This record gives sequence, C-alpha cells and structure tokens, in this order.
Amino acid sequence: MASVCFYFQVHQPFRLRHYTVFDSSTNYFDEYKNAEVCRKVAQKCYLPANNLMLELIERHKGRFKISYSLTGVVLEQFERYAPEVLHSFQRLAKTGCVEFLCETYHHSLSFLYSYNEFLRQIKRHQQAIEYYFDQTPRVFRNTELVYNNDLAALIEKTGDFDAIITEGVDYYLGYRSPNFIYRPPNASKIKLLLKNYRLSDDIAFRFSNRGWSQWPLTADKFTAWVNQVNGCGYVVNLFMDYETFGEHQWEDTGIFEFMRALPDHILANPDNDFKTPSEAVAAFDAVGEYDIPYTISWADIERDLSAWRGNPIQDNALAALYRLEGKINRTGDAAVIDDWRKLTTSDHFYYMCTKYFADGDVHKYFNPFGSPYEAYINFMNVLDNLNTRCERIFRQGKTKSEPVLVT
Repeated sequence: MASVCFYFQVHQPFRLRHYTVFDSSTNYFDEYKNAEVCRKVAQKCYLPANNLMLELIERHKGRFKISYSLTGVVLEQFERYAPEVLHSFQRLAKTGCVEFLCETYHHSLSFLYSYNEFLRQIKRHQQAIEYYFDQTPRVFRNTELVYNNDLAALIEKTGDFDAIITEGVDYYLGYRSPNFIYRPPNASKIKLLLKNYRLSDDIAFRFSNRGWSQWPLTADKFTAWVNQVNGCGYVVNLFMDYETFGEHQWEDTGIFEFMRALPDHILANPDNDFKTPSEAVAAFDAVGEYDIPYTISWADIERDLSAWRGNPIQDNALAALYRLEGKINRTGDAAVIDDWRKLTTSDHFYYMCTKYFADGDVHKYFNPFGSPYEAYINFMNVLDNLNTRCERIFRQGKTKSEPVLVT
C-alpha cells in the first residue's frame, strides 16, 4: 500500500513598512501592502484551491484527504482582509477529511532562541485552531520544518502531540526511504513523518519548468512514481506551500487541472489511498530512528538554517530581537508584546539573506525590499523604536505587577 499524505503550508507575514531612523511612529506594519498581497493571493490561490479541494473531497466521498497548517498571522489577515478565505477553510474543516496542524503562531524561529516563547506560541496556535476549526491539533510542524533531536524531545514533553513532520534529508537517511514512519532517538511515543522532497518539489518547483526532463508533469506520470513506492514504503508525504497552486505555479501552467485529475489516478490503484498525518501515524509503525543531531529545515539546497542565519546581519538581527524578549515581557503592555511577536516571524530574516544562484533567485522573488541590507536596516530601525517604547513605559512606571504574556 502507498498512502498519499498531502500537507499544505499557508502563511503570509505582516510586512514592515519603510521605516527610517528618524521615524517615531509605532505603526510598523504596511497595512496597504499586507492587505493587497493577502487579497491578491486569495484570488489567485486560496479561494480557487479551496474550492477545488472541496470538490475533490465531495467527488470522492471522503476518500480524498488533506492537511493544512495555517499560521496565526495569516489567520489574523484573513479575518481582517479576506474573511471569505477563512470561511472557505472552515467549510473544508467540516468535511471531516481535513486535518489542521499546529505550529508556532507567529511562524517564528523561537525554538532556536527561547523555549519559553516557543511553547507560548505553540499554545496560542493550538487555541486558534480550536477556535476557528473546532479541532485539537495532534501533529506538530515547526516553522520551515526546522527540526533536530532536541525539538522532538521538547514536543514529546508537552504531551500534546502524536507526531512531528519534517524534512527527509538524504545525508541523514542514508540508504533509507522517507516513505516510512520513523522515531527520534530515545523517544517513547512521538513519530516522525518525513517529506518526500523529490516528489513534493516536482509539483511545487518543477511543474512549469519546460527545461525539466519530465516536463510536462501529468497526473498519470506522477501516479506511476507513487505506485513505485508500493512494497518499499508506507506513505508518500507531499509537503509544500499552498501558494504552489495559482501563485508560484500560475493557473495557466495547468496546476489546477493536474490536481483535479490526480486523485482519480491515485485511487485507481486499489493499493493506494489518501491519509491525513494523524491517520498515517496511527496506521503504520515506526521502522527505525531518524537521528538529527544538527538542525535541518526544508529550505534551499542545503536543507539547513542558512536561509535565516547564513550571514552576520541575520545573526545580529536575531540576537538583538531575542535579547529584547525579557524587557518586552516586563512592560506588561499587550500592544508592545504583540508588535515584538510579529517581528519574530521568520520572513523578516529571510529577506536579509544574501545567497545567490538558484536559491538566491527564490529569495529575491519573495523580498519586498531592494536588498538584504535594506531589509536589515529597516528591521533594526523598528526594533530600536520598540526598545524606546519599553524604556518610556519603565520611566513612566506603567508596568503591570505581572507581565501580560499573551498566549
């Protein structure tokens, strides 16, 4: 049997507006740009893709299943700028064929800097998923699939999750396949679902590449690759950004028609089915350990942290941000805390990446700034103003006796 497990990441950051050293406004975020991007991607991706997924679930009478992770910051933007998108996700939730995963609310790198903040953001995201979709998430995915053995131990210690999804990295898997369930070392309960990056990237990155030897990618061709897993794997984990549909791969590439046809071809083989992550980990035992002593991610060729921590300006910005955490919390000011948490979103540091070549092209596509250095200076100007706000609160003696730590 080959079970296909689709997981889609849905995320939009609160982008910063142009903010100079002379600016004193506490309005850090570009309301116009954030609304514009959210509504544009809603029309190109979220609404048509959600309609398609609902169509497929209904057509296949519950045999087609998928999962999502929607960050807390994208949920806030849907409520504010595109409520029809939120309603369409809620319709999907009611089918019983869609699982919603848990992650850090602000799509942050907090695991690498502050376990306390990391756990607070997880708790807040759990509450958001329960509130919007009436589900209690049992599967965790960290921001950008950032993962190591320590993260597995910390997540298992919460007692809230049955599994973690992360990247299947060749140099840690060795001869083994990502199409099995694994466990972290010394874990008693938690299981790991590993992304099959080759098949995932065939859809997410190579689909419209006319220079690719397998172009054009058709549903029957892709199904043949999935069928090859039968007998040498349990589950094909297809993890990708949801914006693959209509935004990264435009509608005229045929991406929607490919997805519309795929379940028919997959289910034509009686040995195949679709499972949500929770169903996959419940159905299959772990076959061995996936030992990750050093941190991995799903980003770029290296599958490491270099997209966010690959140069001195990124390191400096991240260090300065998390040095401010204690001071931020001591203010007890909910608005200050919320602004600081929006700054923890990993995209701000992605914009500071100075990589070139193929990965660099991807970084430039997503960067709203003219250069990584402009992104860094802009971010540090905002952070400096946020620090000034903290100092002003302390001078005025307005701190609460107990900090307001919004969870």
